[in-house]
Amino acid sequence: MISPLSRSTTVLKTAIAGLLSLLPISLPALGAEKVIIASTGGAYDKALREAWFDPFTKATGIEVVTVAATNSEMRAKAAAMVKTGNVNWDLYLDGEIQAASKAHRKVTEDLTEFCRQFADREDLSVNACSAGGALLQSTATLLAYRTGKHGDSVPATWADMWDTRKFPGERAFPNFDDPWRVMAAALLADGVTRDELFPLDIDRALAKLDQIKPSVSLWWKTGDQSVQGFRNGEYSLGQIWLTRAKAMQSEGLPIAWSYKAAFLVGDRIALLKGAPHRDNALKLITFWLNSPAAQAKACEVLSCTPPSSDAIAMMSDEARKTMPQGDDVRDYVIIPDAEWINANAAMMLQRWNEWIR
Repeated sequence: MISPLSRSTTVLKTAIAGLLSLLPISLPALGAEKVIIASTGGAYDKALREAWFDPFTKATGIEVVTVAATNSEMRAKAAAMVKTGNVNWDLYLDGEIQAASKAHRKVTEDLTEFCRQFADREDLSVNACSAGGALLQSTATLLAYRTGKHGDSVPATWADMWDTRKFPGERAFPNFDDPWRVMAAALLADGVTRDELFPLDIDRALAKLDQIKPSVSLWWKTGDQSVQGFRNGEYSLGQIWLTRAKAMQSEGLPIAWSYKAAFLVGDRIALLKGAPHRDNALKLITFWLNSPAAQAKACEVLSCTPPSSDAIAMMSDEARKTMPQGDDVRDYVIIPDAEWINANAAMMLQRWNEWIR
């Protein structure tokens, strides 16, 4: 007969053995280094992971955890986390224009001191690192369209986007907390010259949008949604990000675009105030700016312009041809008035929400 003491000892030994068997698995997981970054998901994140996140992890042992959200969700979440002091992201990607706003600066750490280490880098653009964050890439929001038979007439301008007789088919436009680019496209379609575009005439823009609204089948909120809509044949012409259009073209989808209907935009890597893995986050930013090869690999897929000229030199001739070229930027591509947009963001969003309902 087994005594109660022996039985207890046996149970205790079994429990200890079970715990010890878990230690090799659980301890590394508990102690693993990581950094958490929010982005817009889909093909964009896939390109960044392959070019930037995975090589960083391999070099440092620090895991990069991604969180997918829309641009407006990221801004709202970032503001709420900082306000409550419950910050569980380290970094998030914000637009070049928004990164210069007062709202952005309230929730992100000023990187001025951090950026000094890159000041003498001749290969980096002058705006590669600034108070509002490090430059991830520059790209364009533009008119993209489904290609047809060789020799067919193709849309090239925002006026063509509005010409549903010459270019039939459903349309797509973004619908999130940043409506200036849709309003600007409407004004250009209505005959406003790019030199007279800003300040935007909101009344005129919305009146022009009234004309195209019945043909819009997709008001997309995320870049991935714009991709899925094109794949599914929901639209033939759309205002989308070049990075997404290039990713679709790389998949073999029948898509092309026009720089005659384009706005120059970009993304910055912003560090949240109170980031739980601040040091790792700064290491991830540093790795990006110090790695032309990573920049080149990402922009090869996304057709973006990396912050390093050395990265541009590493890209294929074919990829460089799909980037906005000097003549395109000089003659057609719109460089938005960030100061005016930020100063009037709340007013534009209110007018937009009233119109889109």
